Amino acid sequence: MVTVTVRDVEAGQEAAQYRGSKAERDVGPPTEPARAAEDASKAEGRRQRAMSVSSGTWNGPRPRPGNLREVAEKIEEATGLRVQVLGGKLVMSPTPRGKHAGVVWLLRRQIDGLLPESLAAFEVSSIAMPGDPDDYVTPDLIVLPREWMDDDEWLADPRDTALAVEVISQSEKSRHIRDTADWYAVARVPVLLVIDPRTATWTLHTRPDNGAYQDVLPGKFGEPVPLPEPLHGDVATGDFPVYG
Repeated sequence: MVTVTVRDVEAGQEAAQYRGSKAERDVGPPTEPARAAEDASKAEGRRQRAMSVSSGTWNGPRPRPGNLREVAEKIEEATGLRVQVLGGKLVMSPTPRGKHAGVVWLLRRQIDGLLPESLAAFEVSSIAMPGDPDDYVTPDLIVLPREWMDDDEWLADPRDTALAVEVISQSEKSRHIRDTADWYAVARVPVLLVIDPRTATWTLHTRPDNGAYQDVLPGKFGEPVPLPEPLHGDVATGDFPVYG
């Protein structure tokens, strides 16, 4: 996970430590030398491109208040990383590893069966912070009105969001997890489900008010997640994979 502020890039200072983060470790054990070398080369390329952003050698548009969304899009195109703008900071994450994607897949299969006809679950869709031209997040899974699939916009209104899901990556920092939950609360996303395959736990956040979720329900893998209306029903977590 790399966090880059406007000041970091303009001053050419290094942002959050990227060396040793998940872009380097996500290659995993090689199944064959050629494949391993290719994966390592791609991971190193992503790391170097992200380093160019955090070290101030980024050749694209310079981030400044009001254009962070534009810069985030350019960085995504250049690096292949997922980029969000969280509290005025560019937050970059490499493509999720298999177990991360597996949790999302297992979760979506269940959620699809709990949804009314008016709602659908989407991946790679972003939510805008109301009234802020910079901030947006991209949850791993989001439940929106079915009409979203016909919308030309790329930023959904948090008021239309029935559920947002964040699956924690292996190298995620505790501070970033807290900041992300606070962001969703400030945006008044009604339900946030955070799944942590590092510790085999989940946390259900509901009733956002005054910039914080008033109800926080923790649980462990194997215990069902009781989703509130309009997704009334339980989500089984016993088959969710745990990071090795």
